[in-house]
Amino acid sequence: MTELTLDTVTKRFDDVTAVNEIDLAVEDGEFLVLVGPSGCGKSTTLRMLAGLESVTDGRILVGDDDVTHAEPKDRNVAMVFQNYALYPHMSAKRNMTFGMKSAGEYTDDEIEDRVAEAAAILDIEDLLERKPKALSGGERQRVAIGRALVRDPDYLLMDEPLSNLDAKLRIQMRAELAQLHEELETTTVYVTHDQTEAMTLGDRVAVMNDGQIQQIAEPQRLYDYPTNRFVAEFIGSPAMNTLELSLEGTGSGARVSGQNVALVLEDDAKLDGYDDGTVVLGVRPEDLVPCPNGEARDTDLTATVVTTESLGSSTIVHATVAGQPLVIEAPARAEYQPGDRVDVTCDEDRLHLFDPDGGDSIYNSDRSDADEYARVSTNAD
Repeated sequence: MTELTLDTVTKRFDDVTAVNEIDLAVEDGEFLVLVGPSGCGKSTTLRMLAGLESVTDGRILVGDDDVTHAEPKDRNVAMVFQNYALYPHMSAKRNMTFGMKSAGEYTDDEIEDRVAEAAAILDIEDLLERKPKALSGGERQRVAIGRALVRDPDYLLMDEPLSNLDAKLRIQMRAELAQLHEELETTTVYVTHDQTEAMTLGDRVAVMNDGQIQQIAEPQRLYDYPTNRFVAEFIGSPAMNTLELSLEGTGSGARVSGQNVALVLEDDAKLDGYDDGTVVLGVRPEDLVPCPNGEARDTDLTATVVTTESLGSSTIVHATVAGQPLVIEAPARAEYQPGDRVDVTCDEDRLHLFDPDGGDSIYNSDRSDADEYARVSTNAD
C-alpha cells in the first residue's frame, strides 16, 4: 500500500486550464472518489496519475518517490477504463495476462497463480476462456478489474467504470467494488459524475468544479457540512433547495424572510459581522415538513404546488415560494394538486446560509461539530 500525493498540480491545454493547482493526499489503502460535473477536470487528474497526461506544473508523489515525469510502465499503476478496453479476439484470461506477459517480469507460474486468485475474488473462474462478445456488461467489467488486480499495483485508478451498465447491475457492481476494496485494501482513486456512487463507495469524496477541488470530506460530512453552495447543490438527490432571501439582524433572533417566507434562526447563529442584506438559504427536501391540510400551526413558509412525483416510499413535490423553485420530500401517498398551497415547517437544526456572491457557507444551524465546522464569509470583514 502506498500514499499518493498531488502537490499543487496544474494541467493546461494551450490557453485552457483543465486542472488548477490542486493539492490532494490519498492515504494508504484509501478509496478516494473524485466527483463533479463533466469538464471539471476529474478524468484529467486521473490520467495524470496514470502518466497518460503530462503535468504542466506541480508534482505527483508515490510515497517519497517523485513520479511526475515517469512513464506509465514505471509507475506500477493499474487503470480500469469506462469502455473496458478488452481485446475482442482474446479470451478473458488472455486479456487479463496480456500486460504481464508483455512486461516479462513474471514467470508463467506467477501469472497462473495471480489469475486464479483474481478470478476467484471476482467470481469469473468459469468465464476465463470466453471472449468479450460472449460476456455480459458486468462480466466484462469484472475481467477489466481482474486485469488491473493481477499486476498487484501500488495504486488502482478507475475512470467511471460502471457508467455503461444498466441501473440494477450498477447497484450490484457498486456493492461488489466496495467489498473488493475491503478485502484487498488497495489504494484506489475512483472517478465518477454520479454523486450516489461517490457517497456509497468513497472513504472520502473530493468534489471538483472548474479544475479545482471544492471540498474533501467523508461522505456524510460532505452532505451535512457543504463548504459552499456548489457542493450543497451537487451532493444529494433531490438537490438541496437554495433560495435568495433577505437577512435581518445578525445575533439572537436573526430573521430570513421573503414573500411567504419567515424564518427565525437559532440564537447561536454566529452571524456577527455579516451585514444585513441578501443571503441564500439552503435546506434539503427531506428537511421540509408539510403541515397536514387544515392543521393550524406556525409555519416557516407557504409554497404553491406545481407538480408531484410519486416514488413509492415518498412523494416529491415540486413547488414555488418567493418566486423560486422549491422541492419538498413529502410522505408516501400524499395528495397534492397543481395550484394547492401548502404550509411547510423547516427542520431548524438543518438550515444553511450561503454568501450570495462567492457562494461560501456562512451559517449551519447544526453546531454539533462547531469546532471543526468553520464559518467562511467574504463579507465577515
